[in-house]
Amino acid sequence: MLDFGSLLLATALSGACLSGTLVAIWLTARQSRFVLTMAVGILLLVTHVIAFWLYGRDASPWLGPAMLALLVAGFFVVFAAADQYIERGWSKPAALPIAAIIALTVVATAFGLDGIGFIIAYSAVTGILIMTATAFWTCKDVDRRVLAPVSLLTGSSAISFALCAFVIIQQKQWTLGSVPHNWAEDVNTVVVVACMTALGALTISFHHLRTQSRLTEETLTDPLTGLMNRRALNSLHGDTSFGQHMALAMVDLDHFKRTNDVFGHAVGDRVLQRFADVVRRYANDDVEVFRLGGEEFAIVMSGMSALEAYEILRKVGASFGAEVVGTKLGPLRSTVSVGVCFGDGEMRTVEQMLLGADAALYAAKRAGRNRVATAETADSEGYREPELLFA
Repeated sequence: MLDFGSLLLATALSGACLSGTLVAIWLTARQSRFVLTMAVGILLLVTHVIAFWLYGRDASPWLGPAMLALLVAGFFVVFAAADQYIERGWSKPAALPIAAIIALTVVATAFGLDGIGFIIAYSAVTGILIMTATAFWTCKDVDRRVLAPVSLLTGSSAISFALCAFVIIQQKQWTLGSVPHNWAEDVNTVVVVACMTALGALTISFHHLRTQSRLTEETLTDPLTGLMNRRALNSLHGDTSFGQHMALAMVDLDHFKRTNDVFGHAVGDRVLQRFADVVRRYANDDVEVFRLGGEEFAIVMSGMSALEAYEILRKVGASFGAEVVGTKLGPLRSTVSVGVCFGDGEMRTVEQMLLGADAALYAAKRAGRNRVATAETADSEGYREPELLFA
C-alpha cells in the first residue's frame, strides 16, 4: 500500500508550484487566457487533493461534498482551458450539465451516501477527461508527437477514474465514511500526478508555440491593412517556380499621392484599407494578396487559367472603383492600375514575375490608368492592349 499522506501532499505541493508558474506566465502575456484558466483548474485540483487528505483523517460532513465538488470542477476548468486554446466551443454547452452533476454529488454526499458521491464524481471526471483527450488529439495546430503522450496520459487518467468508480460499485460501498482504499485508488493517484504534470508542461509549450506564431504573423503582416507584406511574399514564394496556370499581378492605386495631398493621410489610409477589404473578398487558397509598400499590392494566383485570373483582376478593379469613401471635401472614388505576368513552361522565379508585372503595370499607367495590362512573357517588353477596368 502506498503512503497516501506523503504522496498526496507531494502532489499538492507540485501542483501548487505548477499553478503559480502558469500564473506568472499569464501575467507577462495576458492575452493567453487559456494559461490562466489552466492555472485555476490545477489550483482547484490541488485544493481537492488537500481536502481528500483531510477527509481521510477526519471525514467531516461538510468536507466530503466540498472535496468532490472541487474534483469535478477542477477537471472541468482544465478541460475549459484546453477548449480555449483549441477554440472549439465545447465547454460552454457542457457547463450546465457539469453544474448539475456537482449539485447531485454534493447532495448525495451531504446525506451520508459518500460512496455514491464518489461514484458520481469519478464517472463525471471520466467523461471530462475523455473530452479533454479528444480535444487535444483533434487539435490540428500542434505536432502529433506533442499531443500523443498527453492524450495518452489524459485517456489513462479517465480509465483510472472509471476503475475507481467500478471498484466502489463492485464492493457496494455506498457509505464509506472516509476516502476509498483499494488498488484502483493507488493506480489513480500515480496516473493523475503524471497527468497534471503533463498538462502543465503542455500548457507552457502551447503558450510558447502561440507566442511564436503571433510573432511570426506580426512579422509577415502589414499592420494597416491586415494583408500579408513583402516579407511574406518572399517567404512563401521565394522558391516558387511560376509555371503554367500561375500568375502574379501588381496593383497600384491611381493618383494616390494626390489623394494624400488633397484629402490628408488619414483618408489615404482609409482608401488603402478599403482596397484591402475589397481584394480580401476574392482571396482564398489560390489567390494570395500582399501589400508591397505604399499604394502597391501584389496578387499571386495559382491553379487557374489566364482568363480566370484576368476575371478576378477585373472584378477587383470594378469593385474598388465602385467604392465611395466619405471625406470632408465630399465623396471620393479611386481606381487602380494593374500589370499581370503569367508563368510559363520555363518556370519563372518570383523576381522575374515581379519584373514582368511591374513593366506591365507601367504600360497600364501610360495607357491612361484604371486599366489592366498583361505582359506577354516575364522577360519581354510586349504587352496586350491595356483594357479598362472600371468605367
